[in-house]
Amino acid sequence: MSAILEMSGIDQSSSAVAARPLTVIIAGNPNAGKTSLFNALTGLRQKVANYPGVTVESKSGEWAISDDLPAARLIDLPGLYSLDATSLDEEIARDLLLDRGRMKADAIVVVVDATNLVRNLYLALQLIETGQPIVVALTMYDLAERSKLKIDIERLSAALGVAVVPVVAKQRRGLLELAHAVLNVGFPQEFQPLRLVSGSVQDQTQADHHTRQSALIKRYATIERIVSDTVETSDGSRKNLSERIDRIVTHKLLGPVILLLVMLLVFQSIFSWASLPMNLIANVFSGLADLVRAYLPAGIFSDLLTDGIIAGVGGVVAFLPQILLLFLFISLLEDSGYMARAAFLMDRLMRAVGLHGRAFVPLLSSFACAVPGVMATRTIENPKDRIATIMIAPFMSCSARLPVYTLIIAAFFAGRTVLGIVSLGAVIILAMYLLGIVVAIIVASILKRTILKAPAPPFVMELPPYRLPNPANVGRALLTRSTVFLKRAGTVILSISILLWALTAFPRNQTNQGSSASATQIENSFAGRAGRLIEPVIKPLGFDWKIGIGLISSFAARETIISTLSIVYNVGDNSDDKTSSLVDTLRNAKRADGTPIWTPLTGVSLMIFFLLACQCMSTVAIVRRETNSWRWPIFMVGYMLALAYVASLVTFQGGRLLGFS
Repeated sequence: MSAILEMSGIDQSSSAVAARPLTVIIAGNPNAGKTSLFNALTGLRQKVANYPGVTVESKSGEWAISDDLPAARLIDLPGLYSLDATSLDEEIARDLLLDRGRMKADAIVVVVDATNLVRNLYLALQLIETGQPIVVALTMYDLAERSKLKIDIERLSAALGVAVVPVVAKQRRGLLELAHAVLNVGFPQEFQPLRLVSGSVQDQTQADHHTRQSALIKRYATIERIVSDTVETSDGSRKNLSERIDRIVTHKLLGPVILLLVMLLVFQSIFSWASLPMNLIANVFSGLADLVRAYLPAGIFSDLLTDGIIAGVGGVVAFLPQILLLFLFISLLEDSGYMARAAFLMDRLMRAVGLHGRAFVPLLSSFACAVPGVMATRTIENPKDRIATIMIAPFMSCSARLPVYTLIIAAFFAGRTVLGIVSLGAVIILAMYLLGIVVAIIVASILKRTILKAPAPPFVMELPPYRLPNPANVGRALLTRSTVFLKRAGTVILSISILLWALTAFPRNQTNQGSSASATQIENSFAGRAGRLIEPVIKPLGFDWKIGIGLISSFAARETIISTLSIVYNVGDNSDDKTSSLVDTLRNAKRADGTPIWTPLTGVSLMIFFLLACQCMSTVAIVRRETNSWRWPIFMVGYMLALAYVASLVTFQGGRLLGFS
């Protein structure tokens, strides 16, 4: 890319050019293509960290801007519509853009959606007024072309007083020209941007309301003039495709039905497509355990590897295909623009219970994991609305619950269909997700009418145009989620599996030295004693002491109950009674009197408990950090645990009264 330096008029022999890497900030409105551009420029050279001195996460990466220069540091800011910040995320982004933080930028790339110049140019004008080195990246340019929009790039650049570069990130169009423009403003150059509105942004943020309103009107008048002079619409009567689709998918009656069908289709696909890879993974770990037993002498070390590490970790990793399929569909729906429509549909319901419309996005994120969901509440301005959203975010069925649901369904509801078309498992999963939403709405309504009472402010949201999902973005999302899941399996779950194996293997029964422990061994082990200690409390829920061990371990991380049950039942069975999988083990588990330990009603009771209880220490830790108090996380764990117990109790005892036991 040495040609870029020549195009930029920069002396390649300059020591400053050769030695100093650039720091470039990407800013722009939400849904303007900022993330796609960031991904295209950095590839896999990305990392997530906190902004200096604060807990708001940033995404940074290395941009190989030229072969002759060190890689530029690229910082992706949270999306914001203007410098008049109203939330924590927007405040951090504004302060960094105005050089009030610790991150000095050599250049700012302002992402502007070519299909919506009127809205996007407002932030661009504000930043241009600060006199900083600005480059405008005109994204969605291919969509603008398909919409018959003709943008005069040279005239637009002259009107703004900064370089304007049309880009199409997924096709990598315009990236070379963008690098040229950034280099041109990133190193000391003669740069005098056009000041479009008198008075600096810093001054205006301190001015009275009348002055700010006057500046706003002037900016929009300037934007209207610029767009009128630089944009030509060839077919003004042509109906926008997104608008025509939205007539159906955002309809008051059809919209919710379509949303429900989309969710059902997602879960049906997860069950249909994931079974083969799940079985393959399970067979790999089973074969690995057999291999270890064949080549290692019987003893404590062999037991640790097979019954502890392989059984524990393998039991969880087997659910990776389902989790990846879930994130695949979430990524596709987000990238296509449908998720914004789902938020629009849910806004009416959210406001009915007193929640801010912006609460939908954090709650949606919590279906993947409550940790990023809780962090996403920073976009909510009102502190009480934010706390209320945090308190109900863990009710969303996160991916860690999916292995538990799948295990129960595979053991007791496999092979059944509804109406001969949809698998019963998909319907049960959908029911669990919907139940979590309903409970969250009820709890939010109670909180917003009592301890967190406050009126919900109006919610303004943009519906981005529909577009084909970017395969690169979807691929990176899947890679990130699979990496996080496998790291969790390789660290937290592995550690807990080893600990639980030790707790089930000690103190050693003298009659079982050098062999797999018997049922007596596990019952008298440290873990068995703990399980029997809480058995009287959980017995009304349909749980025995072995399930109790799983409940104890699951408070560290929900999905560890799978590895716990794998360890407990592998250790507890005699070698000639071992079954091929945990599913078969649960089906065949018997009490001393011959009655089954696990029944469909027991499984449903366990799913209800896992749906409503807060069993994730990572979530508790992030709530403590986000609220800066132990009061709220303790309150959250306490009320959710009580609610889970009561709901599970009613489910099991009510089912028995109805004859389902």
